This record gives sequence, structure tokens and C-alpha cells, in this order.
Amino acid sequence: MNQISRVVIVGGGTAGWMAAAGLSKSLGRNIEIRLIESDEIGTVGVGEAVIPLIKSFHTLLELDEAEFLRAVNGTIKLGIEFENWGRLGESYFHPFGNPGVETWAAQFHHYWLRARRMGETGSLERFSPEASMAHAGKFTLQTEPQLNYAYHFDAALYAAMLRKLSESWGVSRTEGKVVNVKTNGESGHIESVQLESGQRVEGDLFVDCTGFRGLLIEQELQAGWEDWSHWLRNNRAVAVQSELVAPPLPYTRSIARSAGWQWKIPLQNRMGNGMVYCSDYISDDEAQRALLDNVEGNTLTDVRTIRFGTGRRSEQWVKNCVAVGLSSGFLEPLESTSIHLIQNSVLRLVRLFPAAGIEPAEVRQFNDETATEIEQIRDFIILHYKVTERRDSPYWVDCSEMSIPDHLAHKIELFRSNARAFRDNTEMFLERSWAAVMLGQGVEPAGYHPFVDNLTDDQLRGLMDQVKNKIAGVVVKSPSHRDFLQQYCAPQSS
Repeated sequence: MNQISRVVIVGGGTAGWMAAAGLSKSLGRNIEIRLIESDEIGTVGVGEAVIPLIKSFHTLLELDEAEFLRAVNGTIKLGIEFENWGRLGESYFHPFGNPGVETWAAQFHHYWLRARRMGETGSLERFSPEASMAHAGKFTLQTEPQLNYAYHFDAALYAAMLRKLSESWGVSRTEGKVVNVKTNGESGHIESVQLESGQRVEGDLFVDCTGFRGLLIEQELQAGWEDWSHWLRNNRAVAVQSELVAPPLPYTRSIARSAGWQWKIPLQNRMGNGMVYCSDYISDDEAQRALLDNVEGNTLTDVRTIRFGTGRRSEQWVKNCVAVGLSSGFLEPLESTSIHLIQNSVLRLVRLFPAAGIEPAEVRQFNDETATEIEQIRDFIILHYKVTERRDSPYWVDCSEMSIPDHLAHKIELFRSNARAFRDNTEMFLERSWAAVMLGQGVEPAGYHPFVDNLTDDQLRGLMDQVKNKIAGVVVKSPSHRDFLQQYCAPQSS
């Protein structure tokens, strides 16, 4: 391949415009970027929650946080409340920040496990600033250390904001539907795409952001598909927007139902609602009724039904085509990782950008890193289904009895023995996240790390009281989440 100077992004939405923004901000002086999208082709666009690492992407783009939140009707997300996942009627909180204090040898949950044996009645999340603020409906930027947080936002408005930025950095947008792909007869590389209008767009590198269709990476280049539905059996989602009937809470709610789970994501101007489920256990009509029966306030849109398969492309970079977003693979939005996977694919492409021509070593590195990342996230999501104690429906019985990847089974058994959670190299989910889910869903460790026994009983009680009192003081002094939004980033039209 000759020097890569023309990049063609096929598909818009969140994936397309994140790719356009990341590439143009980082490399725009050296390459020509064109994005092709059709107003006639809708986007999935129901993912409205992210994780804190998106802030690094916004730093790259030099986005002002308040302006961003104002533009996308955004709210703060301190974590996820999981309801009915361990047992019916029980809930736990997966916070973004560290609970309590920790040492190099033992995370805080080891201290809490010993304190619980001594009579401590407070749940683990009571020692988390993020969980305590979330349950109080409060938020502030004025804490030391600062709370670890992410956002809820309108995905369509986010894509529109990124489009405006990208075009200001030199990206050109072409309206049209791709109807044909021309490849080189010898190399198999994509040379151009033809639009419905007859226009032909040539390029050196193509980025496939066409969603589940995988128009370039799969339909043309036949990358292959690795199916994970035997572990993650949900294959449908229904979604609807509704009125806000109460001040927006600074967290996502994930409520387990008889054959799947429901999300509730508050924005400044509305509530996002959805149900993820498996059609082998519940019909589409039943899922829609279950969703609407649990929506508060009047609905603002029609219910949308989305079909999907869980898995990933066997390769995300094939020849001169890189898949980003849903065309690369899909994991259900249980831990709000979809936009994070887009972000990392874009940043990975920037780091490995083949300016002087495509080299097999760089392609392999991209594919290896992408596969490792999504498989690690996959295992963390499988964990939620495997360690449930629910036996009230065939769905949950089957989830609890399924075989799981060996590496995940090892992680669970390691935690059961002495509460040890570990992170694999650059794995996104830290030890605290693994501990939060396993303890929250009833995985009881037989012991804890002996490092904790360096404290006397009185020292440990003092430590636990100190942590709780410090958090309580912060909560009392902080404004409500609604007041924070009004003062910091309320939309100008409101």
C-alpha cells in the first residue's frame, strides 16, 4: 500500500462521528477525512450512559465539560444500582470510585469483611463516597479527592455535537447510501464505495461504522463472527423515552426482570427506558408490556424494538478496513461499555495509524488489543448472570447453571477463597468492580487478606468510623444533583 492520506468513514451516529472527531483532531493536518452517512438509515442511539474514561477522550477533543453537558442534556452518573440481580427484592450499588481506603496489599473490602465479623452492620457501599452521594441524590465537584463520575446524555445530540466539531477540523460529510463496494482484484483492498446517486468515493483506509450490518467488514470482506450467545443469551431490546416525574438521580438503574433486565437513565429533560431480554423466554409483546408497565410518566416516543447478536468480528481490521462500534462487535449495555469500546478503537487507530502504508504487524496489534479488551469486558458482564441466586424463572436458572470461560471461573473461585480480586494488565474493570458485583450478588468469601490483621480491633473500628463520618460530612454539605445541574450546565432553552 502507498501512503495513507484519504480516510473514508462509512456510517455516522456515535461511532462514525467519534471516529471523525478523534482522527481529525489528532491527524487532520496530514489526512483527508470524509464521512458518508444517509439520513434514511437510522442509528441504534439508545445508549445514553458511559463510564468515567470518556473524559480522557473529551480532553483530547478539548471539550469544556459544562458546554458538553449543556449541549446533550447531560446528567451525572456515579455508578449503577443493580436491583433484583442477586435475589428478588435486594439491591447493591456498583460505584465508580474506590470505597474507603486501601493499601498496596489489600483493597478496602478486606477491611470491611473483617469489620463485618466484628459486628459492622453498614453495607460496603456505605463506605463509598460515590454510592453515598448517589443515594442522597447529590453531586459536587468540590470534594477532595474529587468524586469519580461519568455521564448520561442524549446520543443523537452527542453525535450532532461531534459532527460540528469534526467539520470545523476539516472533515467533509457526504449524504448518501452506499450500494456497492469496489475492491482491488489482486490485494482485495477496498478501492472505493459507490453511492445510490452513482457517486464513487475513493479512499486509502476505510472505517466501517455501519452498525450491526458490517457493510464493509463483513458483507464485503467477510471478517467472520465469534458468537457469544451461549454465555450472553439476550438478543432483543425494547426502548422508549418518557417524561421526568422527579429530579434526575445521579446514577443508572438496572432492574432485573424475569427474562432480562430494564434500564432507567435520567437526562435533564427526559427519562431513557429500555428492556434487554431473550426471546427464548419472553415474547416481544410481553417484553414491551413489561417495559411500559414499569415506565413512570407519559411516554414521549413510540417503543422501538432492536434485535442483536452478542459477539465480535473474528478480526476488526481486515486489509484496509477497520470496524468501529457495532460493526466490530456487540455487548449488551449492562455496564455502559459500548461507547467506551468505540472510544478505545478510535484511540487505538490513532496510535497505530498506518501513515506510510498498512503493515501486517500493526494490523495484528490492533486486532489483538481489541479482542483482549472486549473479551475482558464480556467476562465481567457474564459474571452478573452467573453468580445470581435467583431461581424464580427458567431464564435465571439457566443463567446460573451455564458453563463459563475458564478464566472467569478462576476469578470467581479466587474470590470465594479469600476475597482476592485481580485485574488483568490493562483490563478496564478494576478490583473494586469485581468485588462490588460478587459481594453484591451474594458471593461470600471464606476469608480475607491477613494484612488487615495488622490492625487491632479498636484501630479497625476507628478506621471504619472515620471513613463513614468523612463521607457523611461531604454528603451533608453537597448540593442536590438537580441544583448542581441548574447552576453548572442547564440547557440555555430551559
